[in-house]
Amino acid sequence: MGFFSAARQGRKDDAELGKGLWRRAHDRFTRGLDRYHQILEGVEDEALYAELLEIADELSALSGRVRKICVEAQRRAPSEGLDIPGTLAGVHRALSTAGNSLATTAEAAAMLRLGVGPVPAGAESVRRRAQTVVEHVNDAERRLTGTAATG
Repeated sequence: MGFFSAARQGRKDDAELGKGLWRRAHDRFTRGLDRYHQILEGVEDEALYAELLEIADELSALSGRVRKICVEAQRRAPSEGLDIPGTLAGVHRALSTAGNSLATTAEAAAMLRLGVGPVPAGAESVRRRAQTVVEHVNDAERRLTGTAATG
């Protein structure tokens, strides 16, 4: 991304995500995806690479959903700081947990790539961790939808 397109994207993010809580949740998720892809680049075993790439694609597909959640949360409860709005505390918790789970997914991929510790059959440990990321994003969507129905 060039300088001007990065600046444009930054302004768009500021407008849609604010500069507070929801922006941080979105950016943390994006950094986790970037980290996973960086680890993927160093995998030399073709079969393992193929497995981890499939998981990367599944995780990347969540990125747009996370952005939508954060944009809608910012619209409903604008945040320029780190105070968690009570009405969307569950949404924030689910997004935060998704970001943490994504970080542990990247860590599991790194351990597998480096052959550290017991290596389970293929990328199953990474896949299990990636599934928790999906579950937390689903939870954030459910909670956001639930607050619309009640709020």
